[in-house]
Amino acid sequence: MKILLTGSHGYVGSVLLPKLYRHETTTLDIGWFGGTPDIRRDIRDFSDSWYGDLPCDAIIHLAGVANDPCGELDPKLAWEINVLGTMRLADWAVRSGVKQFIYASSGSVYGVCDEEVTEDSPLLPLSDYNRTKMCAERVLLSYADKIAVQIVRPATVCGWSSRMRLDVMVNSFVIQALEDKIIQFNGGGQWRPNIHIQDMTDLYVWLLDHPEVNGIYNAGFENLRISDIAEIISDRIGCGVIARTSNDPRSYRINSDRLLNAGFKPKKKIIDAIDELTIKYRQGMFKDEDRCYNIKTMLKRAA
Repeated sequence: MKILLTGSHGYVGSVLLPKLYRHETTTLDIGWFGGTPDIRRDIRDFSDSWYGDLPCDAIIHLAGVANDPCGELDPKLAWEINVLGTMRLADWAVRSGVKQFIYASSGSVYGVCDEEVTEDSPLLPLSDYNRTKMCAERVLLSYADKIAVQIVRPATVCGWSSRMRLDVMVNSFVIQALEDKIIQFNGGGQWRPNIHIQDMTDLYVWLLDHPEVNGIYNAGFENLRISDIAEIISDRIGCGVIARTSNDPRSYRINSDRLLNAGFKPKKKIIDAIDELTIKYRQGMFKDEDRCYNIKTMLKRAA
């Protein structure tokens, strides 16, 4: 199968790419975090001339401005990349006869909800980033009669990647525990769903093999309160915990039964991510530095 992978050198893409060895994969990435993609371009400017006449059977679309702080830094940029870029890519895919489009949305489109959310729950996005993901979903669904659209709403991803991120919760708490010997967080009672990066990338490979599993799917297999995540890491690594007051209302739990019933089986837990990150850190495979934070990288580029 011939695949176009966007965001190929990001946090998730760097783990996914080696798993696509059975396929002929063309990589597309803007290169903000390094790497040597086949196509080094901004997704906003996607045009037919980039890909030429090369055939493409499926697209895995990971490229985008990720997380709330980056969306707040430059909302216009977030809308252009996450929505306009996705629309141009989808339009090209349909015109070019691509059969399958897998899109990385976000579980954060649900916003605040007291109940466990399913794919049919109302969307109540709280930030520009959340809203861009919701709108990009709607763009793609408008093409669903012409191409197999598979939309994934991931929980917060955790675990080690060669393009490491320390601005996602589990990873952030682990680096605090290892370097500062204390974990500090705001609130603690808010619910956060989580998914291991190996399960996240395995899911994209699984979807490639199951184009009939189309539509929208939640992907999050451990719903825990922020304070619970901190306590697990504290017990595992050995450190203190400080909870501060918070006005962050974001809190939701993801139900992923639709995906599980379709046949996907996760293999990893948060504890696996904690232990793997601890080993990689002690082996010198990553450290706390600016390039591990999306917002710090974007601020440097804007300077």
